[in-house]
Amino acid sequence: MLGFLVYPPLRPEESYSLEYKGEGQYQFGYYVNPSGAKWEAVFAVTVTLPVGGIGALREEVAFMIREPRPSREDALAQMRMFIVPEDLATPAGAISLRGAWNFKTAPGWDTVYTPVFNMIERPVAPMLVVRVETDWYMHESEFRYVLQQGEMYSAAHSLPIGQVVFVPREDVALQDCTETELAEIRQTQEEFSRDKAGVKMTTPYGVPYSPHYLRKSRSVKT
Repeated sequence: MLGFLVYPPLRPEESYSLEYKGEGQYQFGYYVNPSGAKWEAVFAVTVTLPVGGIGALREEVAFMIREPRPSREDALAQMRMFIVPEDLATPAGAISLRGAWNFKTAPGWDTVYTPVFNMIERPVAPMLVVRVETDWYMHESEFRYVLQQGEMYSAAHSLPIGQVVFVPREDVALQDCTETELAEIRQTQEEFSRDKAGVKMTTPYGVPYSPHYLRKSRSVKT
């Protein structure tokens, strides 16, 4: 096993979106679906960053429902449950999403925050990968994606927003292989290539492949 999926702190009937409008402006939208039949927009917050990075950011709240509706302060607090407005636009277009869980690791172990592995559905926004020492401090789980102008990120209860991997923090010493080690490496490479080429199968779609790696991996474990 390599790490864990992390989901947003949403209930099944909740959802949110975050759009980068450009020029230091973002729009957060909060939605609910209590009946399971239709999603309804509750409120939107437009966050405008100060020009040149000096000054306070502006937060404008717009409500889409009449009654009952939260106060402006409750809407802003709810937004901060899901994103970190102070980290927007670092770098330009960046959004910072909060995870539902934080992690405290054993002494000498770090946490690496990554995007979801093998998530190939388009469009896929790039994410900044970070490694944090979580053995002495429980770092709040945040995943920082970078959007292009006009792009939107949508979050739901059942969709992971990132992945965490735990790695030991230890010094690594690199050294050159000896001639004997190099000869052994080349020999195993030649044997693997020969055995792989000798076992061929075809998928139902007509694509040839070799199951040699899978069989070899399982035999080594047993």
